[in-house]
Amino acid sequence: MSRYFIHMAYDGSNYFGWQIQPKELTVQKVLEQALSTLLREKISLSGAGRTDTGVHASCFVAHFDMHAVQFPKGTNPEAPYNPLSEQFIFKLNRFLPPDIVIHKIHEVPMDMHARYSATHRTYHYHISSVKPLYNRNYSHHVYGELDMASINECCKVIKETTDFTSFAKLHSNVKTNNCIVSHASWRKLEQGYLFEITADRFLRNMVRSITGTLLDVGRGKLDPDGFKMIVEAKDRGKAGSSAPAKGLFLMEIGYKFPED
Repeated sequence: MSRYFIHMAYDGSNYFGWQIQPKELTVQKVLEQALSTLLREKISLSGAGRTDTGVHASCFVAHFDMHAVQFPKGTNPEAPYNPLSEQFIFKLNRFLPPDIVIHKIHEVPMDMHARYSATHRTYHYHISSVKPLYNRNYSHHVYGELDMASINECCKVIKETTDFTSFAKLHSNVKTNNCIVSHASWRKLEQGYLFEITADRFLRNMVRSITGTLLDVGRGKLDPDGFKMIVEAKDRGKAGSSAPAKGLFLMEIGYKFPED
């Protein structure tokens, strides 16, 4: 058997997230069907995480195992059933719907895992301060100026926090709500704002619930001391509403490969 990492991006607007769900359209389901058809063997994917319904990924990684490709004598190693060939990537992208794009496939050691070998992940949340048109499916419209100084004071609290129970989806059956956040910041753009956060792992709904609570801070409904009290309460009911999924993008997943 050989293990392959597949690097991709997708528009999550039409999907019920990454992970397969009964009777629902998911990115994993569509991609597994495409790979199984083209590679002529049953392919099962393991993703780097599970993006929620409507969340986008500018960068996503999954892995799959398959029998080593055997090329009969005299055949072209660039054959379309070789997952490492440019020809296969081209054919796979033609086969997939336009809202899923495959960038690269490469072989990795069998002990590497798309989820458990990841060292960090980075998310961006896009907020528009004007009514969006062309990017209306990729940003959350917020009216009025936000108090950036107070928001970034809260970002300092986030970086000092380990237990994110107050921002975790209830009944998600995870062993721990602890995460190590290495970066969290907001910055003002020409027509909006960008929230960037990097951590070793994220809980379900965590970034969206943090974003929604920070928007309460930016609107003056909550001050940094109140935000800190919410963190310390370890109670999801104390935090603000989750920001809409459409503004959230998974931007980067880090790995340490053997050759690094």
